[in-house]
Amino acid sequence: MKKVILTAISVLALSSSFGVSLSHASEEGAYPLPNVDWSFEGPFGTYDKAALQRGLMVYRQVCSSCHAMKRVAYRNLTALGYSEDQVKAIAGEYTIIDGPNDEGEMFERPGRPSDKFKSPFANDAAATSANGGALPPDLSLITKAREGGADYVFGVLIGYASAPPEVTVLDGQYFNKHMTGNVIKMPPPLTAGAVAYEDGMPQTVEQYAKDVSTFLTWAAEPEMEQRKQMGFKVILFLIVFAALMYAVKRKIWAKVH
Repeated sequence: MKKVILTAISVLALSSSFGVSLSHASEEGAYPLPNVDWSFEGPFGTYDKAALQRGLMVYRQVCSSCHAMKRVAYRNLTALGYSEDQVKAIAGEYTIIDGPNDEGEMFERPGRPSDKFKSPFANDAAATSANGGALPPDLSLITKAREGGADYVFGVLIGYASAPPEVTVLDGQYFNKHMTGNVIKMPPPLTAGAVAYEDGMPQTVEQYAKDVSTFLTWAAEPEMEQRKQMGFKVILFLIVFAALMYAVKRKIWAKVH
């Protein structure tokens, strides 16, 4: 029985350390990624809804001018703690091109909760042209697509600095300690005080970066909390099942010498 319990505990320990190993792997090189204490880390981690709402504000007011989130619908925002009426209001702030209508013409209408987040550009070619030849990545899955996940996104957002003498930075480029290759075309997107928080949280670059990284992690993995809850229930079931099987085995073989 003790062996069964110890095995289950080992499984939980390995699952909680898995995210840490990924973060450490991302920290190789001259500029290690920051090791942020995220609320969603570990087998029992959950999303901080206040941070998610602040992160949405940062995305909408700063990031959405260049970066799309084509895989997220406005109705998904109910998971952040917004009511259906609030989601309708958020979606209605955007104008969506729809159609064709009965006359075969495209038309504009207010956004609906069922719509995906509106992209800032009509297509990838327009986005590339408007950004000096660099296509801004869609942010829907960015924390899953980059090694280091939320730590990487946070690191890039706070990683702008003056380039050291050994690094050549061309016109239209910026030095970033945590960007792959240490050179990025995106200007520093965050400025202290640029987004007005209403809950009293610090309006600093670091806080903005942490909040929007939390929001982007949710966007990439909105089912994380349910998955962890299911995993815990499965492990608990396996512990009980193993204990029952062990008890049955002891009873069956008790008189066998």
